[in-house]
Amino acid sequence: MSNTTNVNLVQMGQQAKAASFILATLTAQQKSTLLQAISQQLSDNIKPILAANNQDISAAKTNGLSEALIDRLLLDESRLQGIIDDIQNVIQLADPVGKESASQVLDNGLRLTQRSVPLGVVGVIYEARPNVTVDIAVLALKTGNAVILRGGKETLHSNKALSEVIRAALVSQELPADAVQLITSPDRTLVTELLKLDQYVDMIIPRGGQNLQRLCSEQATIPVILGGIGICHLYLDSAADLSRSTDVIINAKVQRPTVCNALDTLLIHQDIAAQYLPELAKKLASQQVKIVGCDNTQQILAAFDVTLADDKSYATEWLSLTLGIKVVPDMDMAIEHIRQFSTGHSEAILTDNIQCAAEFVNQVDSAAVYVNASTRFTDGSQFGLGAEVAVSTQKLHARGPMALEALTTYKWLAWGDYTSRG
Repeated sequence: MSNTTNVNLVQMGQQAKAASFILATLTAQQKSTLLQAISQQLSDNIKPILAANNQDISAAKTNGLSEALIDRLLLDESRLQGIIDDIQNVIQLADPVGKESASQVLDNGLRLTQRSVPLGVVGVIYEARPNVTVDIAVLALKTGNAVILRGGKETLHSNKALSEVIRAALVSQELPADAVQLITSPDRTLVTELLKLDQYVDMIIPRGGQNLQRLCSEQATIPVILGGIGICHLYLDSAADLSRSTDVIINAKVQRPTVCNALDTLLIHQDIAAQYLPELAKKLASQQVKIVGCDNTQQILAAFDVTLADDKSYATEWLSLTLGIKVVPDMDMAIEHIRQFSTGHSEAILTDNIQCAAEFVNQVDSAAVYVNASTRFTDGSQFGLGAEVAVSTQKLHARGPMALEALTTYKWLAWGDYTSRG
């Protein structure tokens, strides 16, 4: 128990573990009924949830938080309805738990199969976005997992309201409310304690900036899934259809600039830079996008306000209406730049040259690689996976948008006939 808070993490871990044993026995129909109850409870409590979020937004403005961060905190009726709609999408997804594979009969007579099972208890540490509270809880419950949530202090009222609604839905289905628990204290020492709660927690998922990712990877005694940091690139090839490229670039940068799959750096082939960049800059300016560019970009866009870029610029996840631009001599240099500065999240190429597209896809090693599409699609819902827990930028055991199957593991089942090993 922490000396600075009344939160007892060991007790929370014990309660979560006990709840996970019950969740693991639920049928697919029981879990769907539970998620429907959560959806209904959210619909019935829109006003108090938005009122709680308004408290967080007011505090954020008082504390001088940036507009980009405030946008990440905001829940309005439209966004809340989107969260509820995503629950319906998850309900429709096939339940991966109990699925059997690799079935075979061995020479010794054993019938061997792999069965998909829940992980058990998942700890999730996240910042800013209150929708994560619902997304994680819904996916965890769909896969029979209990969760311990630790959101940011900026969304404490919102997260409390959402978690209370989810817990009420659990109770309405005669299930333990402690299947979903929220750490309500902003005490940062609790994060370190949670990272070492390996007796009860089976996986940690941090959703936040580089400092949080580093803290978890260095201090956790529990397996950690890293991700959520997206320095995303788009390479505009000389063979691209420029008349159709602008809308994709604007979409990738502007549609929602505060999220991890928003575009950070545009790499453009030198053969089309002088022709194309002025037109693009006008469109970006109309969207209030600031440009940070290389020497060539500055020269081409002398009539525009372009800040000179450096390695620090290209290593920045902007999370705002800022776009890095770099003119490159060819695709090889674009790929080299991506390898140097990418966080392994999402990269794209715009080209009508099939050979270039294939080479880009083969050489760029990120969780999602796009040909002639916006990076904004890297999202569990957009990929048809339902809501997501996180976007993993590592390779084990999950990569890209983490949805249902990423919250399961498997166990071996061996059926014998009183069989002894010879």
